[in-house]
Amino acid sequence: MSNIDKQALRERYSPQPAPECHICGKEMTIQRMSARRITYGCTGATYDDKGCHYAEGRSIADDHYEQSRVTVVDVSDPDVLALLDELEHYKSREERVTNLVLDNSTSWDALYKKLEAAERRIAEQSTIVAAAEKLVRCKGRYHSELNYRELAKLFGVITPDLPPLEHENVHYADAAEVEITALRQRIAELEAKLETADKLQDSAFRHGLQHGFSYGQTNDQAGFEQCMAAYSTRAGIGVKQQDSVGSDVGGRNQPGMVVAIHIDAGDFVKVKGQVFEVEETDFDDHDVTLWFVGGNALKCAAGCPVEVVSEPVAAGIKVKGE
Repeated sequence: MSNIDKQALRERYSPQPAPECHICGKEMTIQRMSARRITYGCTGATYDDKGCHYAEGRSIADDHYEQSRVTVVDVSDPDVLALLDELEHYKSREERVTNLVLDNSTSWDALYKKLEAAERRIAEQSTIVAAAEKLVRCKGRYHSELNYRELAKLFGVITPDLPPLEHENVHYADAAEVEITALRQRIAELEAKLETADKLQDSAFRHGLQHGFSYGQTNDQAGFEQCMAAYSTRAGIGVKQQDSVGSDVGGRNQPGMVVAIHIDAGDFVKVKGQVFEVEETDFDDHDVTLWFVGGNALKCAAGCPVEVVSEPVAAGIKVKGE
């Protein structure tokens, strides 16, 4: 993924604004569209309720207009932009999951330290409890006094101020056990969250990297198209195939009546009993001109129905270049 400039892809496949006239600097308007080729021109005309008005010194189809005409190829593709948006979404999700795992790792370190401290306290309390039990079992003034002083030394207090330890020690040990139980429960909760985070991260990698975003595996056009096709099948979105020079059967209309504006290069149409292969289409205002192989042409309204036939019917046609 790192060897693909996603910003460059976004700029390349985003719709481009109308160019400015290199003569006067005004924004030009569309004068002609043919497939992906768009011709712009500076007409110098403005329109209002009273009709069309030309700028001073300008007229219809003047030299200014002819010199300003420029043709550009529109390569914008909304499906590529949608794919880039999905990639950014999964990348952001992956980062959130990674941060969650790192945060949990920090929390575990702190909890493990608390657990170790609690275990040390339990060990210390166990020593105190053992001494208290020994004191209770002692019989006779001599043995009781020895254990009494031993406990006082253990607690670091003056012997006359020594509290009744046998009950307090049991209380401290019980409190430590409760704290350890709570810590272990908290660790179990964090481990469950980690398992969920691992599943989310695995899902993000499998669906994001393996089934739609493995651009880094190949730099050729075939690999790129295969990547988009795999992602469209996984995510359920339509990804339009890249236009290519010489594309034929895959882009043709199915046989039947088709509106003229939808006829495209490579289609075979039937006009007055004769079958022609469409070489180029041209849309001007509300009319469509179909240029056929061999130099013939048909001009009709954009909504006019035209009969499209399959290639076998037109197998005997002499195509351009034969």
